[in-house]
Amino acid sequence: MRTLFSHPMRWSRLSLHLVFLLASLASPVLAEDRPNIVFAFADDWGRYAGAYAKLQPGGPSDIVQTPNFDLLAKQGVLFTNAYVNAPSCTPCRSSLLSGQYFWRTGRGAILQGAIWDETIPTYPLLLEKAGYAIGHTHKVWSPGKPANAPYGGRRTAFNSGGGSFNRFSQTVEKAKDKAKAKQRLLNEVKQNFDSFLKTVADDQPFCYWFGPTNCHRKWIKGSGKSHWGLDPDALQGKLPKFLPDVPEVRQDFCDYLGEVQAFDAGLGVLLDELEKRGLTGNTIVVVSGDHGIPGIPRGKCNLYDLGTQVPLVVRWPSKVVGGRVMNDFVCLPDLAPTFLRAAGEQVPPVMTGRSFLGVLLSSVDGSVDPNRDHVIIGRERHVAKARIDNLPYPQRAIRTKRFLYIRNFKPDRYPMGTAPGFGLPDGPMPEWTPLQENTFVAFGDLDASPTKAYMLSNLSDTSIRNQVDLTYGLRPEEELYDVIADPDHLHNLAGDSKYAKIQRTLSDRLMTTLKSTGDPRVIGDGATYDRPPFSSLP
Repeated sequence: MRTLFSHPMRWSRLSLHLVFLLASLASPVLAEDRPNIVFAFADDWGRYAGAYAKLQPGGPSDIVQTPNFDLLAKQGVLFTNAYVNAPSCTPCRSSLLSGQYFWRTGRGAILQGAIWDETIPTYPLLLEKAGYAIGHTHKVWSPGKPANAPYGGRRTAFNSGGGSFNRFSQTVEKAKDKAKAKQRLLNEVKQNFDSFLKTVADDQPFCYWFGPTNCHRKWIKGSGKSHWGLDPDALQGKLPKFLPDVPEVRQDFCDYLGEVQAFDAGLGVLLDELEKRGLTGNTIVVVSGDHGIPGIPRGKCNLYDLGTQVPLVVRWPSKVVGGRVMNDFVCLPDLAPTFLRAAGEQVPPVMTGRSFLGVLLSSVDGSVDPNRDHVIIGRERHVAKARIDNLPYPQRAIRTKRFLYIRNFKPDRYPMGTAPGFGLPDGPMPEWTPLQENTFVAFGDLDASPTKAYMLSNLSDTSIRNQVDLTYGLRPEEELYDVIADPDHLHNLAGDSKYAKIQRTLSDRLMTTLKSTGDPRVIGDGATYDRPPFSSLP
């Protein structure tokens, strides 16, 4: 009988994988070889880039232009299955910095009132102890970060050039000369990066975080076209099927993609500066986002792909063979142990993330590590005011190549929060302007936006009402989707006898991981995150 090992071609490929995997675990890194690390992390940037449009045409990425991200994809490794651990900024960033599942980070697992417990190891501080210079520009994580905190606070902040990049479309819109305004904002990026590099000693490795928030709402209506030449109507037929394909929604999505292009332009400044200083070869550049699009149903704060799938590209010219596309699953907490291993440092046992350095150091496309066949994701609280009694909406999920299985622990709660007719006394839905400007008017876990306003202002349209119910209405305890046959996750297969075995298997895998990693939602009474005030969190 033929086995995997009886086939010489397969054995050769497997041997190559094992060599690189073992090398990544065992080979020491000399001090002079330690790489620099530049991490460009965009707030609220889902998986939209030109490089992805080439792999999977027919979606919103078709119209966006990201030449700098695409350049990194040609020179480095592009990941097709990268996911956040939680689609909300603070839990996502807490998990990323600590290399742990977000539910293991105490109050870092929720958005509002979050504080960072310095007893939890984080990769920047571990690298600093190992001799790295560390610094950041703009957002690392928030809110609630103390100003004098060691990372995310003033000591490591380099914003002397200014912070106007975070209001990119607003700043450009006010200018008489938009081209000059854009250049001033890009010069700001350069000045901030330069101010950090001036603090780095000769032959000292550095770790820098670039975290602009311009992709986070709000942005200027029409800026996608006026600032970047993007045509909203080019999105016709390319939006997810759970969105109304109407001018108002296409306009909103198009303006968001304009902010993605602005981020990409800022990324180009960092790449140019590395090149000018001769630092490109031994600098690991990683680019990603902290969750999906804001203010769009089923995006940010949801465990569907629109909320959790993010871009990820890694370039390291001196070590990593470029021009490769990898299908191995990566969850962003995996970055922390990967950075530490690349720097030759030990990974703390408390980290649940797994280094994917072996994947990077391989020289093949496709998949390297057979264990990277899924990610575990989840959500608890986004904004405290979204729901009666400040209750969260607890969810956990497992995403594989073929299926997405979601467990909704409190199906009697509304996933995006409450509003008239959805858990509060019946009454008229707020008018267009409040829904577009004030997140807390209704369904507070979905950011205010023109799309939100359009959908909730047109409930008399049966098709739109159905889309609203799909997003804002109650969800069953279990959801199961065939993501290949149903990429928009519209047909829940949970309870279908044909998929009973798959549903049971994925549920068991998910719950085993949650229990083994001490998830408070399934350990004890499961009400850890339900109890205000938040000081009761572990």
